[in-house]
Amino acid sequence: MDRDKVDALIGQVALNDRKAFDQLYDATSAKLFGVCLRVLNNRAAAEDAMQDTFIKIWHNASRYQSNGLSPMTWLITIARNTAIDRLRATRKGHQDIDTPGFELAAPGPSPEASAVAASEAARLVDCLDGLAEDRGSAVRGAYLEGKTYAELAESFSVPLNTMRTWLRRGLIALRECMSQ
Repeated sequence: MDRDKVDALIGQVALNDRKAFDQLYDATSAKLFGVCLRVLNNRAAAEDAMQDTFIKIWHNASRYQSNGLSPMTWLITIARNTAIDRLRATRKGHQDIDTPGFELAAPGPSPEASAVAASEAARLVDCLDGLAEDRGSAVRGAYLEGKTYAELAESFSVPLNTMRTWLRRGLIALRECMSQ
């Protein structure tokens, strides 16, 4: 299609002429798709970029000014810039929902992982309950409540080294219990 015809079609698109838009699409889509594909190197992404390009052309046709130069230059610039914007967005870590490998998933553990964690937690509580009462309380204080060895030794009125021994032996007993 010659330059004057494309120029006239863009002018008609600026007046919201859908038939002219269809003709412009038919006349230029192959070339603009090639530009998008060259930039993105991905057919699906290039198709999306081309769709965005034609949306921009529809909305911005009134801004086009016929200046005697090729109207294809204006169209190719829109296509190229749209493709580059998509490429930059992808490189920044943003993905479209249609991009292969993109999954919508709820944050946090899966139902299976939650069930396994609940089961392990119940086993741990059973093993802690199997320790002598003071040893179990010391292990809970150190590893669940974040108390220091010195604080635990003081609260149980035992020497610091005795508390360390209780905790070490308590952890050994827990490991044996959990491995069964």
